[in-house]
Amino acid sequence: MIEYKGYLEKENYSKSTIENYTKQIHVFIKWCNRNHTNPELIDYKTILKYIKYLQRKNNTKKTIKHKIGTIKIYFKYLLSENYRIDNPIENINIKGVKRIINYNTLEADELEDLYYSFETDKYQEEYHKYTSKRNKVIVGLMVYQGLNTTELIHLELEDLQLYKGKVYIKSGARSNARTLELKSWQVIELLEYVKEIREEIKRRKSVESERLFIPNNARLGNTIYFILKKLRQINNKVKNSNQLRSSVITNWLKQYNLRQVQVLAGHRYISSTEKYVQDDLENLHEIVNNFHPIN
Repeated sequence: MIEYKGYLEKENYSKSTIENYTKQIHVFIKWCNRNHTNPELIDYKTILKYIKYLQRKNNTKKTIKHKIGTIKIYFKYLLSENYRIDNPIENINIKGVKRIINYNTLEADELEDLYYSFETDKYQEEYHKYTSKRNKVIVGLMVYQGLNTTELIHLELEDLQLYKGKVYIKSGARSNARTLELKSWQVIELLEYVKEIREEIKRRKSVESERLFIPNNARLGNTIYFILKKLRQINNKVKNSNQLRSSVITNWLKQYNLRQVQVLAGHRYISSTEKYVQDDLENLHEIVNNFHPIN
């Protein structure tokens, strides 16, 4: 279990989450021992018995879904250490857990309009022109790549692959790493930002940092709050950065399948992506075909 804790730490889980996950795996291992198996040998049918056991213990479907999710992570660890060659519950999804349906999401053209309508030339003072151009770069990463505030804060210069037209997003406490395509106009503006604008902001602020955006850390959160206020003036439907990310993911689902969107969004579990699926017959048909539900 010490090795498993080390794995979770490497994957950037918080201390409280690690304690919770290891505690639940202890319960699972004890159940396996009572049923003459262990996590390295347990098969799909026996896992179904464990789910039935959890149901008899009067766990809610939401709780069971969470417990199975922690076991999926444990199997992922066993795979990484070559203790198993498969994950027997990778495609199990608990039927009946209420899905989050997204209301007030923005269409792709509305997101793009936020970017193109974001003004950078109306300021007289030179420094404000620099910061507004920086802010437009941030808007682009929010409305095209669906980055959240934490990801924007942690972006570093080395994450840019501008000559390939891509940006690398590091893994977080709840997200996987991924490499995303940039729009051609984003590449042009990022080149200008890195070579000129960022350097001038650094000079004005007397800051040395490898972070892409300056100011960074909590202060960048304040900058994004200011950006969102400006975006609401362009489109009063804009609520917050989570809504923008939700909109991007929802629009991706109109172009790609669930697995592809899971990768683009950095979701660790397909169930996280499923929450963004709109409640229509076409998408419901896709869910039925992609998952083996447990009644």
